[in-house]
Amino acid sequence: MGGLTTKYRRFAPRTYGNRAYTLGLVAKRWYAASDVVRWGEERQKSTPDDRTWFERDRARVLHSSALRRLAGKTQVVGPLDDDFPRTRLTHSLETAQVGRGLARSLGADPDLVDAACLAHDIGHPPFGHNGEAALDAAAGECGGFEGNAQSLRELTRLEVKVVDVRGRDAGLNLTRATLDASLKYPWARRPDTPKFGVYADDLPIFDWVRDGAPAGRRCMEAQIMDWADDVAYSVHDLEDGVVAGLIDLGRLEDPGRRAEPVASTATRYPVAPAAAVGEALDRLRRQPWWVTGPATTPDALRAVRTMTSELIARLCVAAVRATREAHGDLPLCRYHADLVVPAPTVAECALLKGVTASFVMDRRDAHERQRRQREVIAELVALLLARAPEALDPLLRPAWAAARDDAARLRVVVDQIARLTDASAGRRHAQLTGRRWPAVL
Repeated sequence: MGGLTTKYRRFAPRTYGNRAYTLGLVAKRWYAASDVVRWGEERQKSTPDDRTWFERDRARVLHSSALRRLAGKTQVVGPLDDDFPRTRLTHSLETAQVGRGLARSLGADPDLVDAACLAHDIGHPPFGHNGEAALDAAAGECGGFEGNAQSLRELTRLEVKVVDVRGRDAGLNLTRATLDASLKYPWARRPDTPKFGVYADDLPIFDWVRDGAPAGRRCMEAQIMDWADDVAYSVHDLEDGVVAGLIDLGRLEDPGRRAEPVASTATRYPVAPAAAVGEALDRLRRQPWWVTGPATTPDALRAVRTMTSELIARLCVAAVRATREAHGDLPLCRYHADLVVPAPTVAECALLKGVTASFVMDRRDAHERQRRQREVIAELVALLLARAPEALDPLLRPAWAAARDDAARLRVVVDQIARLTDASAGRRHAQLTGRRWPAVL
């Protein structure tokens, strides 16, 4: 994997429960020289600076157009449904904050994990997971669609930033370690899981990123990113539902009423059986900060925000403590260790996601909106295929011209739709059909 780096930093002592972890002065020898190589050799900057490789990576993701577009993409509710909704962008920022703290506690590079967290949803399409499913159905002839595979495509070829010294477009041209950390599913499409992290077209750079990595295994930073993602959206989506009046946690005090959310959680998120999910609910209900009423007063809203803070700390500290007990006090990064999340903590996180799904995503009034969104995605694919290249954004027209067959041209159209926000998808559909932008979107 190449020579070892020699940059140093000091890790402050940190305490979890009754145990203190002091990492002391450690060498960044844990990151090899091959970890900070970039796909394309870059021309030297006119004004050099002293930032680390991973600080540069974080800045490149933070300043990208693809990240900014996430401000207009659905997380749970649409970005136009409320004055202060959580969007894909706010979720990514919150994930980065959680991930950065976990990385600092475990000895991984915080900027590397921060960059991976910011980038983890950067390829997701309009309309949330509903849009992702619709685009996958429409993209069958070019290998389907997966938001995580699309994220790799955005980072390495679609986002306009770097042309290497050979004239090759390198996207953001992030380091190998940062790209590897952004790979939640480091494998191509396969029959045993709907999740995958790379399209066939992008296998050359994927293979470069994964050079020397154990097949199918995620690096420590990717595992931290994944858990930070779970923590952020399970807790914050619950908070949003309570504040919006869509989730009534008081209903879970009734054994008869809580049976359905517990059962549906175990079905929807099969990481924990129903019995473990029920025990997780009982543990959380016994906490002094667990709320059961609506957030209709300042004091009640403060109580909800306190619950949010406590839940994030609870889920993160449990993972750090278990990981440290398994691997000791040394810096934990790349393939030197694996994140350990205790089974009861996994069940608690799943419960939070399941409660939100039961109260919010399964509402009757959400079904019609989701049906219409899927129609818009399918119609956009057909319309853009029929009217390309003129109907494509100018930046994507060269890719259309270079496409060697119908499958490659379909992939360009999929790239176009994945880059749209909820609002711009509705506007593009209205422009191409001459019909009014559907309010139901």
